[in-house]
Amino acid sequence: MDKIRRGLVYTETEASFQAPQRRPDLVFAYNHTPPDQPERRRELLVAALGSVGERTVLLPPFHAGFGSNVHIGDDFFGNVNLTFVDDVDIRIGDGVMIAPSVTLTTTGHPVHPSRRADFGRFSEPIVIEDKVWIGSNVVVLPGVRIGYGSVIGAGSVVSRDIPPMVVAVGVPCRVVRAITDEDLTTRTAAED
Repeated sequence: MDKIRRGLVYTETEASFQAPQRRPDLVFAYNHTPPDQPERRRELLVAALGSVGERTVLLPPFHAGFGSNVHIGDDFFGNVNLTFVDDVDIRIGDGVMIAPSVTLTTTGHPVHPSRRADFGRFSEPIVIEDKVWIGSNVVVLPGVRIGYGSVIGAGSVVSRDIPPMVVAVGVPCRVVRAITDEDLTTRTAAED
């Protein structure tokens, strides 16, 4: 556990003690629960994940390596095909929106093949602060923190921390501009 906490390379054999924390049956059941059973879906989601806030919407299917290491705040919306590679914690704040086919992966593998024996890997937590919006097909890599209110553009690969209140896009993901009060007047639904 010490190696995992410190972000050092560890093997499948060394991590085998974590197997009871995996919740694949609950994730499977959630993904196959009819849409007209929202109470049952909520019950399964609360059982599958580490913690779940109020007014959480997670459209099936979603995927999780463990489930137990995912913590979601209030007013969360996750679209279809959200993947959590949660060998360690993924912490998602309040008011976060995630578009289709996003991957949040806390785990990577060493570059040298001899260090990948027995599925050698390293894991670092991901933190997504309140009010973040993540576009379709984004990949967030191990150890990343995305700051309050930021927007991650579709197709980005986020390999380093993103500060609060910015728009960031690309591969690798880079900040392109700040979010300002001018953004309050763009794409409004109706004239005031």
